[in-house]
Amino acid sequence: MRDFFVNHWRHIIAATRFSLTGLRVAWREKAFQAELGVLVIVAIPLGCWLGHTGVARAVLIGSWAHVLVIELLNCSIEATVDRIGPDHHVLSGIAKDCGSAAVFCSVLLAILVWCLVLFC
Repeated sequence: MRDFFVNHWRHIIAATRFSLTGLRVAWREKAFQAELGVLVIVAIPLGCWLGHTGVARAVLIGSWAHVLVIELLNCSIEATVDRIGPDHHVLSGIAKDCGSAAVFCSVLLAILVWCLVLFC
């Protein structure tokens, strides 16, 4: 039984290390830096101030945190496509464009959520 818990803790520590490495890699992306800046400088303070309930605050802040999650997925798509090779390929372009579109849609969703929570 002891080995069971020790192995799980080792797994959790390793997974945390991998996650922090991924965040360091994403930090090099200007888009991630900008979106994180919006979250920390704008969304969290304004969400806490303008949200009248805990749920409203969570939705306002979470909608922008969602953008960061999608940006992390987009970074992984771009890294995978770049790993395949530097040659331009139609499918590589489609993969990168769809990742970018996912980030764009998440930004639009965050804006919509803020408008609905604050103005409706």
